[in-house]
Amino acid sequence: MPTTLAILGGPPCFPEPRHVGTPTIPDRAALHARIDEILDTRRLSNDGPFVREFERRVAAATGARHAVAMCNATIAMQVLLRALGLEGEVVMPSFTFIATAHATAWEGLTPVFVDVDPDSHCIDPARAAAVIGPRTAAIVGVHLWGTCCDVDALAPIAADRGIPLVFDAAHAFGCTSRGRPIGEIGDASVLSFHATKVVHSLEGGAVITNDTKLADRLRLMRNFGFRGYDDIACLGTNAKLNEGSAAVGLGSLEQFPSIVELNRANLAHYRRALAHLPGFDFYAHEDREAQNWHYVIVRIDASACPLSRDELADALHAENILVRKYFSPGCHRAAPYGDHGMRCVHLGVTERLATEILALPTGTGVSPADIREITERIVSIVGQSDKVRVALEARRHASRRMAA
Repeated sequence: MPTTLAILGGPPCFPEPRHVGTPTIPDRAALHARIDEILDTRRLSNDGPFVREFERRVAAATGARHAVAMCNATIAMQVLLRALGLEGEVVMPSFTFIATAHATAWEGLTPVFVDVDPDSHCIDPARAAAVIGPRTAAIVGVHLWGTCCDVDALAPIAADRGIPLVFDAAHAFGCTSRGRPIGEIGDASVLSFHATKVVHSLEGGAVITNDTKLADRLRLMRNFGFRGYDDIACLGTNAKLNEGSAAVGLGSLEQFPSIVELNRANLAHYRRALAHLPGFDFYAHEDREAQNWHYVIVRIDASACPLSRDELADALHAENILVRKYFSPGCHRAAPYGDHGMRCVHLGVTERLATEILALPTGTGVSPADIREITERIVSIVGQSDKVRVALEARRHASRRMAA
C-alpha cells in the first residue's frame, strides 16, 4: 500500500500518465506489409482497396448491409444528417460527448436535449416522446459504455412521427441490442474509429445502414458529390478515409476479440479491488448482450463516499492516473448551448450523472500490475480523505492567488 500520496507531497504513482484510452497498436508486421503495398501501388486514397476491404469487414462485424467509411465519426454524423435531408430539430440525449450535438448544430439543425435513463445512461424514450413536435426531424440515440439504447421503445416513436431513428454508436462496436447486432437497428448508425476506441484506424468513422439508397448518397457526398470521373451529381464534401488509416483499421479489427477479453479481465480486476469501497458503484452491463467492455465506469455516490467525484479525480490526476469525468457538464450546459444561446433546460438525471461518473484507465496500455497500483492508490486516497481534501483546498487557494 502506498505510504505517501502525490497530493500529499509524495511522488506520482506513474512517471508517465495512464490514460482511459491508450491506443492499441496493431500487429506491426501485418501493418508494415499493408503499408508497403500502399506505397508500392501508390494508391493512397480515393476509395482504395484497403478502404473497401475495411468497409466489408465492418459491415460483416456489425450485421449491416453497408458500411461507408469516413475520415472521422463527427464528419460521418454530419454527412449522414445531410444525406437524410433533415431540417428543424433533432432529439438527442444531453449525456453524450459534445460531438454528437456539434455535428447536429453544424448542419443547421437544432439539438433538443432530453434526459437519460438512470440505469442505462442512454436516452429515455418517454422523455424523447414528450418533446417531439412539428419541427422534429429525427431522433439520435447514443449507445453508451457498450450498452444499446432501448431500441424497441424508440422505434415506434420515430415510426409514428415518420422520422428517421439514427444512433451514435461510437461506444458500441461489437455490441448487441436484444441479441441483434447494432447494424440491424434503426435507419443508420455512426461508428467511431478514433485512436482511443476499441477498434481504431488512427482517426476514422463510418456510417452503417441497411438502406442501399442512403448508402449510395453517403458515398457520393463523402467524395465531393462525384458520381464518376468529373461527373458531379450533388453537393458533397471531402470525408474520405485514406488507405493508411484503413490498413490500421484492418489490423485493429483482427485484434478485436483479444482486446475484448483483455478489457473484460481489466474490469474484473477493478471490481475485485474496489467493490468494498463505500460509494463506488460500477456500471452494470447487461450480461446477456455482447459487449466490448471498452470502458470501466464507476459512479461515485457523494452521500456514501468520503470524497466527491471531482476530489477523487484531482487526487488521481496528481498520481498521473488520468481518469475522465464523463460527461461533464452535459451538452445542454456547454457552449454554445444552455446559457450560451439556447433555452437551458433542467435534466435531473444527466446533471447528477455528470457530477458522479468516473472512467478508469483500461485497454492494452494498462497492465494488471498497473491496475493493482491504480486501485491501491484509490483505496489510499479514500482512506486518507480528510488529508486529501485539505491538500486539494490548499492547491485551489494557491491557484487562485496565482491567477489574481
